[in-house]
Parts: sequence; structure tokens; C-alpha cells
Amino acid sequence: MMEEEEFEFAEDLEAILHLTPEVQLAIEQVFPSQDPLDRADFNAVEYINTLFPTEQALEEAQIAIQQLFGKIKDIKDKAEKSEQMVKEITRDIKQLDHAKRHLTTSITTLNHLHMLAGGVDSLEAMTRKRQYGEVANLLQGVVNVLEHFHKYMGIPQIRQLSERVKAAQSELGTQILADFEEAFPSQGSKRPGGPSNVLRDACLVANVLDPRIKQEIIKKFIRQHLSEYLVLFQENQDVAWLDKIDRRYAWIKRQLVDYEEKYGRMFPEEWCMTERIAVEFCHITRVELAKVMRTRAKEIEVKLLLFAIQRTTNFEGLMAKRFTGCTLTDTPGRPESPLDPTNPFLEDEAGEDERLVPRKPKAPDNPFHGIVSKCFEPHLYVYIESQDKNLGELIDRFVADFRAQGPPKAGTEEGGAVLPSCADLFVYYKKCMVQCSQLSTGEPMIALTTVFQKFLREYAWKILSGNLPKSSSSTGGLTISSLLKEKEGSEAAKFTVDELCLICSILSTAEYCLATTQQLEEKLKEKVDKVLVERINLTGEMDTFSTVISNSIQLLVQDLDAACDPALTAMSKMPWQSVEHVGDQSPYVTSIIMHIKQNVPIIRDNLASTRKYFTQFCIKFTNSFIPKFINHLFRCKPISMVGAEQLLLDTHSLKTVLLDLPSIGSQVLRKAPASYTKIVVKGMTRAEMILKVVMAPHELPVVFTFQKILDMKVLKRSEQSSMLELFRQRLPTPRPPGADGGPSLSFSTPTPEQESSRSPQLEKLIKNRL
Repeated sequence: MMEEEEFEFAEDLEAILHLTPEVQLAIEQVFPSQDPLDRADFNAVEYINTLFPTEQALEEAQIAIQQLFGKIKDIKDKAEKSEQMVKEITRDIKQLDHAKRHLTTSITTLNHLHMLAGGVDSLEAMTRKRQYGEVANLLQGVVNVLEHFHKYMGIPQIRQLSERVKAAQSELGTQILADFEEAFPSQGSKRPGGPSNVLRDACLVANVLDPRIKQEIIKKFIRQHLSEYLVLFQENQDVAWLDKIDRRYAWIKRQLVDYEEKYGRMFPEEWCMTERIAVEFCHITRVELAKVMRTRAKEIEVKLLLFAIQRTTNFEGLMAKRFTGCTLTDTPGRPESPLDPTNPFLEDEAGEDERLVPRKPKAPDNPFHGIVSKCFEPHLYVYIESQDKNLGELIDRFVADFRAQGPPKAGTEEGGAVLPSCADLFVYYKKCMVQCSQLSTGEPMIALTTVFQKFLREYAWKILSGNLPKSSSSTGGLTISSLLKEKEGSEAAKFTVDELCLICSILSTAEYCLATTQQLEEKLKEKVDKVLVERINLTGEMDTFSTVISNSIQLLVQDLDAACDPALTAMSKMPWQSVEHVGDQSPYVTSIIMHIKQNVPIIRDNLASTRKYFTQFCIKFTNSFIPKFINHLFRCKPISMVGAEQLLLDTHSLKTVLLDLPSIGSQVLRKAPASYTKIVVKGMTRAEMILKVVMAPHELPVVFTFQKILDMKVLKRSEQSSMLELFRQRLPTPRPPGADGGPSLSFSTPTPEQESSRSPQLEKLIKNRL
């Protein structure tokens, strides 16, 4: 069974491996070969029989294989022996390399030790002889060589040499300081002759010694160099006061020139001694000025303070041009670095009064900004109080000028324009802000902002709100008879044309103040220190100006509204039940249109620069007039069918006028804003719908309401018709008009002739009006 399966497997394998003649030919052409294994008719059994025809041949092959294994083993043994031999040779070479390296290091170390020992001996000898020129070079070399022996400090001889070097350095430092003390004694202001070469070389040695030696030399020299300044400008001296502050800066300029001539070459250039002297002078001056100002604080006046600040900031600017500020990082008492302010009014500073406005380069370009002038900051309250006083006087002058000159007149350039005093106020504000930002960007700017807020409110109260015309308590206006007679000369508006111009002028001024106050807040935030930005807030003042604008618009609305009140009152008292035919618009409509045409063009022309507030006026008037008109419609009772038609015609006339309100009386026709048109259409359409309901049969209002409900439910027309019919059947019998005494409109029953003629007449009249 197994043999049959193997035979079948062999046949299947042979079938799989059997290639077509064409494929076999292609393979032989691409890969030609004489190997019997590559032949297409290769037979493995025959091939093996050919190689091993007998059992003896087979035994010989096994012997050959055993011999081959033996040769391979011999080769492997010889390779292992060779590897061991290479390792032994390499180990010997490494030992030689280590020995060579150690020998080289030993020789180098011995050379360094020889150099160190000789250098220490020479250093001690040169130190005793004050041969600082040779010591400067030798000491640096000895220190460099000593660094190679840090890991050998456990050896007594090396440690001893190191201690000798430290002792020599200490002796050099003490000796050099003594030499400088002898050359520049601390006591007394007189100095011996010019610098010596010994001291110049001593400075080179100090560069190699402990940095404290260099700092001590610099400190003692500068202190001795400025000792005369402390004597000349003592607190009790007359020249120490602010009015003679120029003499301080003139003195240091002379001293710096004197230093450059006598000592400029004694100190290394990288010590920046000229700058260090100037910086130390600034620190001393700041302290001394602060001391004398505290003692004589009551004598400080604003002009004197500004004069001193100007001269000081000028000197700081001169320092910025002469020096780089590199010594500020290691100089004690350095002031805080100023924040980066932005000055949007830089182009205007050139025109300021130089006697009052301090000059300075912009803070980012001047590392010395505030190095002296910071001492004036605690006394800037004098400047703030002065500005408070000046602004108070300015507001009083504005009030006096307004009373003397009177309000702007209609028909003049001033009518409706921004009040000149407003521009003057903000120009002064800008000047104060620039001045104060040059003096300080800290708390004084916050104090100045508080002063600004105070007088912005005072300006809003005294100049703007205080001069708004007051509404008259009298209710004079058109009488019913005058309205019916269309008498045009009657008193209507409560405000005169000049008063209307004044209101518009105050509104425009308040708008200017609102926008400029917002800009002022932004500029103050730019100039103040970043940590104080959150304390700058002029929202309350901006709200005050917004209130002035709202009050002004409300006054204009109330004025026109009040002018229309008598006409509406006359409308409600007309005998609408007696109207026999529909004619042109009623007299009360003519009166309302007359007042609108009188007031609106004046208001529009005077608010030409603030169109958005004119639009607000139109919207507010419409929102006030239309509800009032509808309220008076309900008072027109009893009313006949013809009277209702006349009211509908009047309503349409008023609607047309209100839609044209923004451009009424103007030669340039502008389309009214969509928001305004929407309000007019919605309000007056409601009035028209009320009248149309009144003109309908008695049951129509209820049916109309029910019809609207069906429309909202989106029912089909057939369903609506059936439901309307059912609803009418259930309606109660209507009562006579006015039987309930309620406020609803009522009308008398028209005659058949009136019924047949009213609709065509009404449509014709409306068409003619359009």
C-alpha cells in the first residue's frame, strides 16, 4: 500500500516538473550548460549508477569523505594556534605602547615640574622687585602650568609649590593695592603726579589675579577721583540745588576730559574706566539729588522740576552717545532696565517748548535712561498737581468762553460742528501725556490718568450736559381749531433752530470725545509700564459721553414728538362720525408733515458728520411716534365708514412721509437704512390693519383672527373654507356699536350709496397720493 502511494507521488511530482519542449528549449538558449543535472531527460537513478557502478566504488567514496573531514580538522587546529600566537604578539605590543605613553607623560610632567619650580622662584623674586611687567606674563604661564598638577596635589612637593603660587598671588594683590593707595590716597583731594609705568603694569597683573583685586583697584580709584565732587556739591551747598544742576554735569565732563588726558593709558582699555567713572557719578548724583529734594521738598516748583529733569535726561542721552553701557551689568546700584515704550507722537515732540519738555533718546536706544532721572519720580506729584490745576483753569475758561460767545448759530460753520474747546482739551492731554511719559512710565502715569478721568467727566458735565437746552414745562402748541384751519404760523416746536443746532453740536462733540477717549486709553496703555496696564481704564468716561449722546438724541426726539402731539390730539377729537366724503389728507397730517419738514432737515444737516446718530434719531422718533399715533387711533370714536376710510388715507400719507424721513427736504436722495424701513413698515402696517378691520363687517375681526390661525396651521384651502363656514355659523349675533362702552373703535352703518362708492374712491385717492 505504501509503495503504491510513493509511486503515485513520484508520478505526480514528475508531471509537475515536466516542462514543454518550447519552454525547455528557451531555458537551454538562455542558460546553456553541459552539466548532466541540467538536462531535460535527466534521470537520477541512472546518474547515481553511473557514478557508483559497484559497491566497491561506493566504499571508496566514503573513504574519500573521511579523509576530507580529517584535512578540515587539521586546518582548524592550525588556525586556532595562529590566533593564539597573534594574541600573544598583540599583548606584548600593548605593553610597549603603555610603557611609551607613560614615559612620555612622565617626561612632560617632569618638564612642567621644572618649569613650575623655576617659575615660582622667578615669580617670588620679581614680586619683591615690583617687576610687574615681567610678572604679568610669567604669572599667567605659571597658573597655566599649575593646572596640569591638579590631580597630583596629594604629592607634598606639588602641594607645596601650589601653596607658594597662591602666596605669591596674595602678596601681589596686597602689594598692588598698596601701590595704588600710595599713588592715589583716599584721604584728601590732592593727587600726586601722573601715572607711572609700574601702575600700568600692575593693572596687567591684576587682570590675572583674583577679580576682586581688579574691582578693588577700580573702586578705590573712582572713589578718589570723585571725592572732590562730594565736597563741592554737598547738600548744604548752594550749587547742590536743582536750579544749578547744570554745574554737576559740567563738572563731570571736565573730570572725564582730565582723566582721558592723564590716566587714559594707565588702565587697560577693556576696563572701560571712563564709562565706570561716569556711571558711578550718576549713582552718586541720583542719591544726592534724592537727599536734597527730600530736605527741600517744599521749595520744588513744577518749572524747576521740569528744568532739572530736562537737563538730566539730556545728560543721560549724551552718555548713551559716548558709552555702550557694558559696565552696567557689573556695577552696583544699576537702575531697572526701562520697558519698551512706543511713542506715537514722536513727530510732534520737536515742536514742544524745550524749556519745559525734557529730551531723551527712546528708551530701547539708551541703556542709561533713568540712571539719574529716576530720583525725580517721587516728586512728580508736583507735576501732577500742576496739571490738575491747569486743567481746572482750562475747563473754567471753556465755560466762560461758551457763556460769552453763546451757542453755535444756525447757518454758520460752527452750527452742528464739534466745539473747539474739545480739540483744545485733547491737545493739552496729548502734551501732558508726552511730558509725563518722558518723566516716568510708572505710578505718575497712573496719577495723570486719574486727573484725565476727572476732567473728562467735568467736561462732559459742565460743557456738554450743562449746556443742553432744557425742555419747557409749558404745553403750548396748536389748538384744534387752528389745526382744522391749517394755520401754519402757530407755535409748534419747543426748541428754536439755534437750540437744535446746539444739541447737534453737543452730540457731535460727545461723539468726538468718545472716540478720542478710546484712543487716549490705548496710548496711555502703550506708554505705561506693562505691569500697570490693567490700571488704565477709561470705560466710565466713555460711558459718560455715550450718555450725553443718548440724551441729545432723546431731546431731539422729544422736541419733534412734542411738536406732533397737538396734531394727534386734534385727530382724536375730530368728529369722524360726521365725515361725509373722503378728501385729501386731513389738516392734522399736514401739521405733522410741516413739523417734520421743519426739524428733520436741520437735524440732518447738523449731524452730517455723524450719520449713524442721525439714523438713531430717525429710529427713536419712529418708535415713539407710531405707537402714539396708534393709541390716538383708538380714541377716534365713534367713527363712520367714510371716516375710517379718511383715516386710512391719512395713515398711508404718514407712512409715506416716515419712509422718506431720513432724506426729506434733501436734494440728494438716499435710500433709508433697511433697519429703519422695517420699523416703519411694521408699525404703520399695524395701524392700517386696525383701520381695515374697523371698515369690515362686525364679525370680520373675529373671522380675520381665525383665518390667521388657519394660515399658521398650513391647512388646505378646502379645509379652511369648511372650517370658516362652520365658525361663522357659531358666531353670536353682533351687538350694536359701542354697546359695551369699551375702547374699541365703532362706526355708523353706511348708506347703500356710501357702501357702493367708498372702495373706488379710496383706491383712487391712494393711487393719486402715490
